[in-house]
Amino acid sequence: METLLLNGDDVHENAEMAELVPAIESAFAAYQRGDAQMPPKSYIDLPEYDGDFRSMPAYLDAGDWDAAGVKWVNVHTDNEELYDLPTVMGTMIYSDPSNAFPLALLDGTELTMKRTGAAAAVATDHLAVADATSLGIVGAGAQSYTQLEAISTVRDVREVVISDLDEERVARFVDAFEDRFDVRAGPVEEAAACDVLSTVTPVEEPLVPREAVGDRTHVNAMGADAEGKHELADELLVDAKLVIDDYEQTTHSGEINVPYAAGVLTDDDIYGQIGEIVVGERAGRTADDGVTVFDSTGLAIQDVAAAHVVYEHADERDNGYSFDLLGLAE
Repeated sequence: METLLLNGDDVHENAEMAELVPAIESAFAAYQRGDAQMPPKSYIDLPEYDGDFRSMPAYLDAGDWDAAGVKWVNVHTDNEELYDLPTVMGTMIYSDPSNAFPLALLDGTELTMKRTGAAAAVATDHLAVADATSLGIVGAGAQSYTQLEAISTVRDVREVVISDLDEERVARFVDAFEDRFDVRAGPVEEAAACDVLSTVTPVEEPLVPREAVGDRTHVNAMGADAEGKHELADELLVDAKLVIDDYEQTTHSGEINVPYAAGVLTDDDIYGQIGEIVVGERAGRTADDGVTVFDSTGLAIQDVAAAHVVYEHADERDNGYSFDLLGLAE
């Protein structure tokens, strides 16, 4: 048996959103049903490098398939400026649950971007108005691309407003999508007024005010993934129908972590987990809902589900590079 090495291009080619979004939805469902194991995300803080490492293991049984793996990922905020490297990088080990054989080593950077976009799409499908046609994105980094790619598979997105202080990033984003969407640069206030808003920034001071958000806007808060990060005004979180991905992670390091620690938000303000909505234990959007917010920290089960999709297609398409990692070849 050999292990498949899959770089970023291989991951991109084999992680089509049309399949990835339902796979991530299945992962949320498995977690809610108790058919998954996901120990808490562990952190190694490196303040001297303005960064950290995270270890994210998981196993899930989605019914007709099961999968296991672990992702080793970082967030180093100075990487682009100092080293010409991505802020977020990672490596995924994808294993056969029946015997622990390492089936694949995957680029976790591309995998993270893909599954994060897919998670936002799952939440958008359940929480946004059915006739949503406009998408605002705050933050024009790598994550912004998969937000649009994924969300456009669950809603008929026509108009896109991209907001970022870096004009070059905005220009690159517009160039990438102008042939497919009516996409333009705009301030945070214009992005926040869209039917759907995704925030993908690393800020620690809220940049989306309550008054800017549309009356029935659905917000995907994707940027906060560590203690102290905070993109949305407290008033917005208090007023919204608030859905989280995982209680322990979101209260520690999600969008709600700062107001929750300060007592501005309590458990009573949390409507439920996305898995509860996916399996039908709680309602998604209803006619009475105004603003909805999905607080996503990123779960290891998402990485495992995404790795499953990528590996299965890469194997059948003969992508990647096979090698004898364990030295078992005769």
